[in-house]
Amino acid sequence: MESYKKEFIEFMVESDVLKFGEFTLKSGRKSPFFMNAGAYVTGSQLKRLGEYYAKAIHEHYGDDFDVLFGPAYKGIPLSVTTAIAYSELYGKEIRYCSNRKEVKDHGDTGILLGSKIKDGDKVVIIEDVTTSGKSIEETFPIIKAQGDVEIKGLMVSLNRMERGLTTNASALDEIQSKYGFGANAIVTMEDVVECLYNKECQGKILIDDKLKEAIDAYYEQYGVK
Repeated sequence: MESYKKEFIEFMVESDVLKFGEFTLKSGRKSPFFMNAGAYVTGSQLKRLGEYYAKAIHEHYGDDFDVLFGPAYKGIPLSVTTAIAYSELYGKEIRYCSNRKEVKDHGDTGILLGSKIKDGDKVVIIEDVTTSGKSIEETFPIIKAQGDVEIKGLMVSLNRMERGLTTNASALDEIQSKYGFGANAIVTMEDVVECLYNKECQGKILIDDKLKEAIDAYYEQYGVK
């Protein structure tokens, strides 16, 4: 595992973003783990988060893109902090863009905020986590409506590695198959288990034998087939 991935997993735990226990997800599934990117709230946390995203995007998509698109609402700060980190780490100016939930009809009109997207632009979409792919259904037509735009791929922080809502493939694989662009994550739940199972993190063992059994049972039921 690349060192930045291990650091990112420990960072998620340290920031109280990745939790273990019993959680009911939006899909109705009961999960032994939960990730809430809304728990990144300080300047130093956001700075580090942008750096991890930038490293993962650079690894998977290189430098050949122009715009980071962060769907409202959680994608807005993600696109901003990652654009800053990309400039600092790789010396490339990437524009950020997000959508509004409602079209603005005065002043800075339209559905977009940040940079406009124009013909010829190459776009990377950035999100916190994708469980079902529903948000991409909303985001994809907004981006494509801006002109002759190429979507290079999607980057999320955690691949939950569970089935989407319509097939036995993962949500990220469903997106890749349906839309024809790459869908990747900084880390997968497989990485998380490898990093934390019976290993101390933040002074305690977060995934012991009992929790590992719960995770295994969850993937037996909801995991990619």
